[in-house]
Amino acid sequence: MSKITEFATITEKEELAAGIFSMWISTKAAESAVPGQFVSLYCQDHSRLLPRPISICEIDRENSSLHLVYRVVGKGTEEFSHYQVGDEIKVVGPLGNGFPLEGKNPIVIGGGIGVPPMLQLSKELHNKLKAEPTIVLGYRNQDLFLKESFDYHGEVNIATDDGSVGVHGTVVDLMEQKEITGDVIYACGPKPMLAAVKAYALKKGIKCYVSMEERMACGIGACLGCVCKTKNVDEHSKVHNARICKDGPVFLAEEVEL
Repeated sequence: MSKITEFATITEKEELAAGIFSMWISTKAAESAVPGQFVSLYCQDHSRLLPRPISICEIDRENSSLHLVYRVVGKGTEEFSHYQVGDEIKVVGPLGNGFPLEGKNPIVIGGGIGVPPMLQLSKELHNKLKAEPTIVLGYRNQDLFLKESFDYHGEVNIATDDGSVGVHGTVVDLMEQKEITGDVIYACGPKPMLAAVKAYALKKGIKCYVSMEERMACGIGACLGCVCKTKNVDEHSKVHNARICKDGPVFLAEEVEL
């Protein structure tokens, strides 16, 4: 699966919630992208040398377009938030390894800015495997960005940190309360959430895939700036590490330390 480097055109852009932005870009990277992968975006301000990794939210292969949803967390993503339709942005991708499509009763879990990459996965589990995924989404508050898009692809369950919508608590609190089970779990979100999901999967005997979030520099596996601890020895570094950008971001939960 080859990656491309090109200047993509922004075709749609909006703010979904406070500090959460959405944009569609026209790029050939969409033609080979799969759920769980990401792209690296370069700033127009050349004083910011390193690209910003942004997970892929949706893939429109027919129109060679990708939907990207990101949170403003620094100067790079703040710059992106000011772009307008018609602007060009340098993109490299698709990068990393995505989610395998498995299971008859999949559970899809997204927390915070880990929600967007689970949308394309839910869509393909529903459309390609004819599965009805149980979707569990965790938000800070009632700003349920993208929630309505998930409704088309499975049963959506909501947990919020402040209790304003759904279950008051974490995604795992919700799953415990509703006794949610299935034959495979897919999860993306902050590391404490992934650790709790991994423990839940082990307790229930469910196969679990996690998509790791990490600060990245090169995005292609050369710099070792985004490693995580693993059970296996990495052929590149010769230690119990894996490069999240190159070997991941998707891993079997049992293979990584959380």
